[in-house]
Amino acid sequence: MDSKTHTTDHSCGRVPRRTFLADVGMGFTGMVLGAMLHRDKIARGAGAEEWLPPDGKPHFAPKAKSVIWLFMIGGTSHMESFDPKPALNRYAGKTIAESPYADALKNPLAGNVRIVVPDDANGHIRQILYPLQVGSRKRGESGLEISDWWPNLGDCADDIALVRSMWTTDNNHGAQLQFHTGRHALEGPFPTIGSWVHYGLGSLNEDLPQFVVLGTPIADCCGGQAGHGAHYLGPEHDGVQFSVDPKSPLPFATPGPEVYREEQEREFELLGRLNRLSSIQYPDDPALRARIKSYELAFRMQAAVPEVLQFSNERNAIQSLYGLDRPETKTFGEQCLSARRLVERGVRFVQIFHGNNGGAGAWDAHGGLKAGHSKLCGQVDRPIAGLLKDLKQRGLLDETLVVWATEFGRTPGAQGGDGRDHHPFGFSVWMAGGGIKGGIAHGATDELGFHAVENRHYVTDIHATILHQMGLDPRRLEVPGQKRLEIDYGQPIREIIA
Repeated sequence: MDSKTHTTDHSCGRVPRRTFLADVGMGFTGMVLGAMLHRDKIARGAGAEEWLPPDGKPHFAPKAKSVIWLFMIGGTSHMESFDPKPALNRYAGKTIAESPYADALKNPLAGNVRIVVPDDANGHIRQILYPLQVGSRKRGESGLEISDWWPNLGDCADDIALVRSMWTTDNNHGAQLQFHTGRHALEGPFPTIGSWVHYGLGSLNEDLPQFVVLGTPIADCCGGQAGHGAHYLGPEHDGVQFSVDPKSPLPFATPGPEVYREEQEREFELLGRLNRLSSIQYPDDPALRARIKSYELAFRMQAAVPEVLQFSNERNAIQSLYGLDRPETKTFGEQCLSARRLVERGVRFVQIFHGNNGGAGAWDAHGGLKAGHSKLCGQVDRPIAGLLKDLKQRGLLDETLVVWATEFGRTPGAQGGDGRDHHPFGFSVWMAGGGIKGGIAHGATDELGFHAVENRHYVTDIHATILHQMGLDPRRLEVPGQKRLEIDYGQPIREIIA
């Protein structure tokens, strides 16, 4: 046989050099050696034309190491949370046209994107002004005005930066996916902000995923798994769902009580050898690459994740700080405490969802706003405040960026007798830690809370701010062949950066 046959025909018993190199490697390194060689243009020659993913290093000095992303599903009312509007009480019962603010009905321009304002028949204007359903007061030395449904978070007012001038283009709950990807849901799925962070920076802890999802994610109607997906970046950058149940934190990756760890190690060893051969033969297959990584990571996580979720080794005072001793706050409190323990161990991005009800979300207050929002705020206010206070006392807040968000706000006008409809034209989010100024309010809506009118920000400006604080330039994360619009990149909100 000639030399060509010797290097290509595995049946003759000869193993190509690349296969041998990968086979002698151990564990994770050996399993992905072929892909690494391919990525570095060793396997195919230095002149090969191919896309090189990031090297896991920030583009410039970062101010934050990790992100905790808190998302309220359904659309929290900005007026009953972080942007109170006394004019709603003064003109309650009047139409918008009868108030001094009739101009609010004019179509706005949102950057270069025109938002089409639907008429009443479509149910998104709601002409009759509805009074505020809760009081508010100035909090902290900064005097940020926050509603009385957020008393514990109000204690942290001097640590947060309110952004009261958000806008988006989807007036239905596809806006949940849009907030995570920056694109309207009708345009198709795109990578989420958590996936971009994972893709750009890589791992700080090889025993834990770098993008973790807690709580029940958005429902299929509003984006589903795409709300924490990586799309064209590859499945290895998807978020990994955890359960805070220490008895079953990884039900998808637990072999069961009848399988001994030694037996599983042998199984993984065999699987690794088979996958190594496949990774050399198919180095461009992202699904194979993700599967190899996920098998190895899942095995390591079986030991690492239960330890993260052992809340019993936390002092009683810390458990109480998060509300673990109260039935109404226990579930979300465990998720927030888990988030702290995860970033403490080097996890880059922790995404926590609240309010999944199998549909549009519990915060979707078309009716019963007062009863619904007061209950929901009661579930999350103490845990979120506890998270900020705990991070701060441990010296972790400076390097952990906490983001609170929701897909849009609620209408100034009433829906039915006691609710508010969807409102994409102006709403609020906030950020804290990770090099963000505290005790400030940036941007503003008009007197009715209808339009963002000052320092207006599309949702990707939040993404750009996160990436900037993590030391990443979104333009340098460009993937060849994947078209991105100018608005996809966003602009860091410089005014809130310390």
